[in-house]
Amino acid sequence: MGGYDRRTVRDLRRSNRAAVLRRLYFEGPLSRQELGPATGLSSGSISNVVTELLAEGVLEEAGSVGSDGGRPRTLLRVAPGSACLVGVDVGETRVRVELFDLMLTEVARSEQPLDDGGHDASLVVRLIEKGLATVLARVGPSTGPLLGVGVGVPGIVERRTPGGAVVHGQTIGWDAVPLEAMLRDSAGLPEGGPHAEGNRAPLHIDNGAKTLGQAEMWFGAGRGARDAVIALIGSGVGACVVTGGEPYGGASSGAGEWGHTVLTVGGRRCRCGARGCLEAYVGAAAVIDRWREAGGRPGSDDEESALAELLATARGEGTRARIAAAVLAGTAEYLGAGIADLVNLFNPERIVIGGWAGLLLGPQLLPAVRAATDAYALRYPAARTAVELCRLGPDAVTVGAATLPLRRFLDAGGSPPPGVALSV
Repeated sequence: MGGYDRRTVRDLRRSNRAAVLRRLYFEGPLSRQELGPATGLSSGSISNVVTELLAEGVLEEAGSVGSDGGRPRTLLRVAPGSACLVGVDVGETRVRVELFDLMLTEVARSEQPLDDGGHDASLVVRLIEKGLATVLARVGPSTGPLLGVGVGVPGIVERRTPGGAVVHGQTIGWDAVPLEAMLRDSAGLPEGGPHAEGNRAPLHIDNGAKTLGQAEMWFGAGRGARDAVIALIGSGVGACVVTGGEPYGGASSGAGEWGHTVLTVGGRRCRCGARGCLEAYVGAAAVIDRWREAGGRPGSDDEESALAELLATARGEGTRARIAAAVLAGTAEYLGAGIADLVNLFNPERIVIGGWAGLLLGPQLLPAVRAATDAYALRYPAARTAVELCRLGPDAVTVGAATLPLRRFLDAGGSPPPGVALSV
C-alpha cells in the first residue's frame, strides 16, 4: 500500500511539473499568477513546481510586468540554454543534422549530400554519424546537455523489435533496415552517448512526414487544430494524419502513406512498384518526368532546380510556357483530387502542404489546388476544411525530429533522461 501511495505522489508531481512546463513552453513568458488559471493548479502547487524548475535551471526569470495597484509580477520562461536537442532529416538528396537549444533555435547544422550513393543504409548511417560529430562539437556549457537525438526517415518505422526501430522504406529500397541498431553501433549512442561528457542520449526514430506534422502542429500552420493532415511533398509524397490532437499511426505505424493511394487504376508506374499512385503524379520526380514527356527540356538534373525552372517557364510566353503551364495545371488537379480524398476520409479542420516541392509549387498552384479540392470533395466537409501552406519552411522535418526527444522531456515535467544531468 505504501508503494502505491509513493507512486501516486510521484506521478502527481510529474503531472504538475508537465502542466506548468508545457504552458510556459508554448505560451510563455507568464507570471505565477497567470499559471494558476492556465493549468488549474493551486497557488501552492504552482509555487512548489516553479521553485523546483528554477532551481534545476529549466526555468528562468524574464522580467516583470505591473499589476493593478500591487507589486510587479515576475515573468517566467523556459531557459533556452538549459539543454539542447538534435534533429536529423534523412531526405531524398541529402542528410541534414541540426543542433537546437531547448526552444528550438538553431545552434549548428551539417548537410551531407547523398549524391549517387542513393539511400544505401550504411552510407546514410555514415552521413548521420558525420553530421552528429560536426554539430555535437558545439555542445557545451552554453547549450546545456544533450537530451536526445530525433531522426526523421522515409518509410514505415516499426518499433516492436528487440534491437530497436526498424525501417521499411519500399521506395528507397529499405526492407526491414535495423536503423536504430546501426546508428547505435556506428555513432556510439548505446551507453556513452554521442558527446564528450559521456551522458546517455536517447535516440528516437520516426517517419519524416510525421515529424513534419508534429512541427507544424506545435509551431506552424496546424497549431490550434485538433484534426488536421500535414502533407509532405518532395520526390515522394506522405502525410501525417492528426486526430484529436495526436498523430494517427494505425495498427503498425503505417498510416499516412497518402502518396501510395491509387489515383488512376493502371496509371503511371510509381517508385513503389505499383501503378497509378498519387506520388506518380505529384511527386517532384514525377512532375518533372511529365514535363519531359510533354516536350519540356529541364536544364538541370537536380530536382529542385528543374522544378523551379518549370515554374519559371510557365510564367513566360510561347509554346514552352504553354507546355509548362499545362503540366502545372494537371499537377494542381491531381493534387486537389488527392486532397479531396483526405477531406472525404478524415474531415479535418486543416490540410497543410509542406515538403520542399510542396513549398516550391504551393505559392503558384495553391488557388488551383483549392479549386480542384472543392470540385472533387463532398461540399459539406470541403467547405469546413482550410488548405494552407506549411509555415516552417524546408527545415520543418528536422525541427519535427528534434521534437521527438523534446516531447519526452515535456511529458516528464522537465526531468532529463536517465544519465543526463541538467546543469544550473
